[in-house]
Amino acid sequence: MTESAESAPCSAPCSEIYGRRLRVLFINDTSRNGGPGRTILYILKFLDPARIHRTLMLPREGIVSRRIVDAGAAETLFFEPGLIENPFEPLSRPIERADFDAALPLKIARAAGNAARAAAGFVRLMRRIRQERYDLIFCNGTAAGFLGGALAAATGVPAIWHVLYPSVAPLVRPLHRKLAAGRNVRLIICVSRPTAPQFDHCRQKVRAIQTALDIDEFDARGMDPALRRELGLGPETVIFGSHGRVLPRKGFIELIRAARIVADRLSPEERARCRFVVLGDTPQDMRPDHLEECRALVRELDLTDCVLFVGFRPDVRSYVADFDVAVVPSIYEDPLPRAVMESMAMSKPVVAFEMGGIGEMIDNGVEGRLARGRPPDVEGLAEACLAYFRDPQMRRAHGAAARLRVERDFDARKHARRLQDEMFRIAGAAP
Repeated sequence: MTESAESAPCSAPCSEIYGRRLRVLFINDTSRNGGPGRTILYILKFLDPARIHRTLMLPREGIVSRRIVDAGAAETLFFEPGLIENPFEPLSRPIERADFDAALPLKIARAAGNAARAAAGFVRLMRRIRQERYDLIFCNGTAAGFLGGALAAATGVPAIWHVLYPSVAPLVRPLHRKLAAGRNVRLIICVSRPTAPQFDHCRQKVRAIQTALDIDEFDARGMDPALRRELGLGPETVIFGSHGRVLPRKGFIELIRAARIVADRLSPEERARCRFVVLGDTPQDMRPDHLEECRALVRELDLTDCVLFVGFRPDVRSYVADFDVAVVPSIYEDPLPRAVMESMAMSKPVVAFEMGGIGEMIDNGVEGRLARGRPPDVEGLAEACLAYFRDPQMRRAHGAAARLRVERDFDARKHARRLQDEMFRIAGAAP
């Protein structure tokens, strides 16, 4: 990947904008594994490189940058250490869980150092934007929106916010509202209905465009499944699988309690053929370690033979391929969970609470089964699992419908074309 400085300034007339290659700076606010990293990968991968020059900025090297490089998804990739992922992170490395318990003077010193680093990074980015003469700034994620909004205000380059979150912390909401309403934040793309109300004060800017994935990459056909082999489970075992970050809002406590209800209602022979398997861990920048809390509850409920935590896997496809049913038990306004999308693409029916954007992805009784979300209906979640356990034909039918739904509504190629059209529209309308 090389850096270049071709193309005309962003003040070009609309006809010139549509007739040439746009220079777009993409800001992704995390280098960690997770939904935002996958989202930016698929956006960049399927934009037309003949029409969009793709420059990606990340805080540091990591799994996201490796995937971008492997896919050849950007002409230019650079790292900006001034994009701080946590105010208390050390200057030389990502934050770890033990850093939260550092002595107060050390935490204050780190926060002050990071503030200075962020200010210096902001100046560097303003200089780069002017030198490279970008037509547009595309902000993927919460911190990216704040940074891109401020850069747009400072440089006059229009920005697009790609909103993956339902809200921001109360302390920063006034700034968030002000930046969103600013004249240079030209478009706010909300990935689901729960993400839109925070922009009621500037709703004329809002467009609803769901995220997507590479449907060829997540195709169970031809996949070599790994989970049963790794756990020594035979084909007769029904696996209820879940994958993602193990955090309280992701509902794994509710999943474990549902598993207890399921186990109580199965015969001994049936219970021997039933497993709940969780892929994932609690990231180091989160505390407490919720994975350990979940394991403790499994022991307390005597489910160690039924509920298995297998840890983080950088590539989940060969593991999801062995799921019979995917369980995504989020108990908050999860905007558009990628775990749902990936499981559906792998032809797996999905059991979930009807929370956030999940109801926009699944029709109850067609691609999966939804339990009441407020309050979380753990009994309903368990009943859905029991129904799938005892009806393999329904599992297959709903899994096939899930794949068709993803092909229709969540294909990253179609998604990238929509975003590309919006980019040209916004750049063409720039004063």
